[in-house]
Amino acid sequence: MGGKWKALILWALHFDTLRFGELRRTVPGISERMLTLSLREMESTGLVHREMYYEVPPKVEYSLTEFGHSLVEAMTPLGEWGESNLDRIEAVTGGGNT
Repeated sequence: MGGKWKALILWALHFDTLRFGELRRTVPGISERMLTLSLREMESTGLVHREMYYEVPPKVEYSLTEFGHSLVEAMTPLGEWGESNLDRIEAVTGGGNT
């Protein structure tokens, strides 16, 4: 679960099933390649489910597995801690510009 993008992808999928383009818009700043690589890795570890619809044009949707939802639940307190300590974190890191 390393890297800065995977947590953001998991958080986006926590709320809804998304297509690739929707997911890319939901995670600002992520490149198409990084999104593809992250999704493939999370799919291989069982966090994300990829559903392919064989139609014209082809449609692919991504959603969290039960395992993925359990990880988001485990990460939620850490996110809440970060939000409640944001001022202190930014002061130490120089305003988040590191």
